[in-house]
Amino acid sequence: MNTLAQEMSDGNRILTIALFMVMVLVTIFITIQGGRKTSTATDFHSGGRGFSAWQNGFAVAGDYVSAASFLGIAGTIALYGYDGFLYSIGFLVAWLVALLLVAESLRNSGRFTVADALSYRMRQRPVRTAASIATLSISIFYLLAQMVGTGALVTLLLGIKEGETFLGMDSGAAKVVGIVVTGLLMVAYVAFGGMKGTTWVQIFQACVKIGLAFVLAILVLVHYNFNLSALLGDAANVSGQGAAFLEPGLRYGAEVPGDALQTLWNKLDLISLGLALVLGTAGLPHVLIRFYTTPDGKTARKSVNWAIGLIGMFYLLTLVLGFGAAAMVGKDAIIAENPAGNSAAPQLSQVIGEDIAGSTGGAIMLALIASAAFAAILSVVAGLIIACSSSLAHDLYNGVFKRGKASGHQEVVFAKFAAVGVGAIAVVIAVFAQDLNVAFLVALAFAVAASANLPTLLFSLFWKRFNTAGAVAGIYGGLISAIGLVIFSPTFSGTETSLLGEGVDIAWFPLSNPGLVSIPLGLICAVVGTLMSSESNPDRFASMQVRALTGAGAERASAH
Repeated sequence: MNTLAQEMSDGNRILTIALFMVMVLVTIFITIQGGRKTSTATDFHSGGRGFSAWQNGFAVAGDYVSAASFLGIAGTIALYGYDGFLYSIGFLVAWLVALLLVAESLRNSGRFTVADALSYRMRQRPVRTAASIATLSISIFYLLAQMVGTGALVTLLLGIKEGETFLGMDSGAAKVVGIVVTGLLMVAYVAFGGMKGTTWVQIFQACVKIGLAFVLAILVLVHYNFNLSALLGDAANVSGQGAAFLEPGLRYGAEVPGDALQTLWNKLDLISLGLALVLGTAGLPHVLIRFYTTPDGKTARKSVNWAIGLIGMFYLLTLVLGFGAAAMVGKDAIIAENPAGNSAAPQLSQVIGEDIAGSTGGAIMLALIASAAFAAILSVVAGLIIACSSSLAHDLYNGVFKRGKASGHQEVVFAKFAAVGVGAIAVVIAVFAQDLNVAFLVALAFAVAASANLPTLLFSLFWKRFNTAGAVAGIYGGLISAIGLVIFSPTFSGTETSLLGEGVDIAWFPLSNPGLVSIPLGLICAVVGTLMSSESNPDRFASMQVRALTGAGAERASAH
């Protein structure tokens, strides 16, 4: 099969751009409408707390299902079969932690940010500072991965080969343009629409990407007469791996004959990745602040049920898309287009479209899936930017520097400028990092969230003895250990696929994901920090327990 770049005609490119522009114009209209109804800090940070369970559930799904999910998981399944489904299972199971332990209590305990809940019964300034640094670190790691992915996606879907140009752009220029356009759009969503506009954009984009993934999956199943056994059998045969393609061990936890130590590290790395995926979601700031957009804790909990249903359906679809790409596109064609497999879903859409209506059908399906991929990127980066801007404005500017005395208007103005600043920084870094392997950034974001945010959040909600020293130690301990271990891991140096390549080797930590070590370290730091301090505020804890159960007083919570 020819690659997308070889088969992409100017007409097909224009069709892809046209569909993308339609989506952009719709989202800009939604943003403007949302911005007209944004006047207070509550409107900007939490959308006026007026979103219903289904609305917030769709927005959570739009915020959570990233391009890495839409393109990356399908590609991983297409290349590695059973092992690729690990991400789908991990991302979905993670929501049970969020549902059972976090959603309702967090919504009732805070106001706008994660730091509201963390700092309620502690000294505000050190806890808000630490929480804001963790929020920015997690969000920037995740944001850069999305932005760099945008550049790669632009060249992939416009089919610009090395040595060729389109509209005067070579592949390098197209990457930069894609990154800059995405940066401008995400800043516009947040600065002009606030959380209200961003939420409606995410609802729309969730419908686009889940809907198109559903259509593509149905077309694959129709091709196989809804016979899953035939689909899996073809995928296994075409993969060249046979039955091993449908069994664990091709990528994660692999047995290394004659090397028991490396086999052990591989299995521990699998556990470490699983821990980060399952526990990290409940600590991701851009996901957690979505719970504040509902009118009460009960609605927040119901919205998680909606999100679980939507996200679960989507990840089941990735199973069909991944094995469909393995069977109908083939491993060699996928790797020829993109060694990481990120082109698997677009290539599958092209094959399906050509089966239905020739080259025109292939171009239309490819353009639709391209639009869905861009929707995934735009909805996630918008959520990340508003998490950053809200934390900078509410936690640092108002909570730390103004000591809670800034007006709502001042906070909103600062948040808009913060959104522009964070967006500009992300664009500049992404432009310079566009040719690097940034896959480790997503895993690092989840590891930091699980190591720094989740332990301190749970202790704050449920441990009476927990205090300021414990919160600060837990956040910084988890943050520093996760980042530090990744720097000295194979994902950063020492291998062909690492960030710095084989030329530099400082990797003494054997695991690619630090979660197995950094999560316990975050917990230990939080416990030790708490026990080393004599600070205790049982009355404040009792008050917080009432708030966590009833929501009483959360509306008035602010820096103090």
